[in-house]
Amino acid sequence: MSSLKIAALPTSNIKTTDIKTTIKDIATGLGFDLVRVTSAEEFADDRRVALERIRDGLLDGLPWYTPDRVKRGTTPQELLPGARSIICLGLNYHRPQAPSQTPSGHNQQLTGRVASYAQGRDYHRVIKQRMRRLVEELSRRLETELAARWYVDDGPMLDRAAASRSGLGWFGKNTNILSPDLGSWIFLGQIITDLELEPDPPLQKSCGSCVRCIEACPTGAIVGPYVLDNTRCISFQTIENRGAIPRELRPLMMDWIFGCDICQEVCPVNRKAVPTKEPAFQRGDLATLDLLQLLSLTEEEFRERFAGTPIMRAKLVGLKRNACVALGNRREPSAVLALSQSLHEEVALVRGHAAWALGQIGGEEARQALQQAGATERDEEVSEEINAALAEFESLAQLKKSAHR
Repeated sequence: MSSLKIAALPTSNIKTTDIKTTIKDIATGLGFDLVRVTSAEEFADDRRVALERIRDGLLDGLPWYTPDRVKRGTTPQELLPGARSIICLGLNYHRPQAPSQTPSGHNQQLTGRVASYAQGRDYHRVIKQRMRRLVEELSRRLETELAARWYVDDGPMLDRAAASRSGLGWFGKNTNILSPDLGSWIFLGQIITDLELEPDPPLQKSCGSCVRCIEACPTGAIVGPYVLDNTRCISFQTIENRGAIPRELRPLMMDWIFGCDICQEVCPVNRKAVPTKEPAFQRGDLATLDLLQLLSLTEEEFRERFAGTPIMRAKLVGLKRNACVALGNRREPSAVLALSQSLHEEVALVRGHAAWALGQIGGEEARQALQQAGATERDEEVSEEINAALAEFESLAQLKKSAHR
């Protein structure tokens, strides 16, 4: 969140009827792909829905997402006294068919996927800088003192509610905002201002009878149209969750190690989405990451590699945990050595998930590594993971015996 109240420099005279056109011209010149306007009235219906989601436990794991935050975020007057309008902005980040950048010398199959939005610079910085410039330029052109406060997704403002009401897009059944031209591959930003602007109408569009995103979600996180269970979402588990990933979800997460795009990839609206022209979101080496390399990263190497990108949010520990889960799902024996070494990581969270992965891969080498680690492990949760992994071997052995009878 950022705010600004400046005395503008006189540069030109603009009629009130031309202000929206001026806003859109400035925004387009700054690289924004979508610009719409809505009123600063309360978001009463969206507040009710958000509070219901909290009450039903669908936002568990996000301690900062509180009822007080929702009430503030749905009352623009609390965020900016005297607010009259909200300028809603969209910036395309779509990178279709990003090539794998797995370093040579490593197993080409042992890579993990990164959500498209994280394959570039941190969008918060990119968008906020441009929103500030938009406010400054608009203030100069209007020759007036303009009060404004702007948000990306790190403040209380309900960004999708504002985007929907402004007609920038409509709510998809996966809870993302869908634009007719750009689909859901868009970053959203809002500028609350004291300018009196004519609101744009909401779009008269919907997903109709389509439920592809619901059917495609491997963890069943989209529990119904427009309803997401945060605790089952791969994006939450790989980014926001700082603890152990529930065992029942691990096999369903495939090779995603930071975020997930599945519900967007299957969406028919996204088929015609055009690639982004924004250089900040075109970094090509983050689409897939070498899983074995991630397990060996030091903190210094992690910061050097991912500085300035959204991937920093997962922290090195989280990224190693996620890599272990992806390797377990790959079930590639060539990963056993690296996972065996991870059984001796300093952080218990990584050791526990490495144990789970070895149990999924199987083999005598993995069994011996688990037994040796179990003999010296002192952390109760890691010991439980090791025992559960060894139990996987016993189950497999019983199945083999039954098959030969």
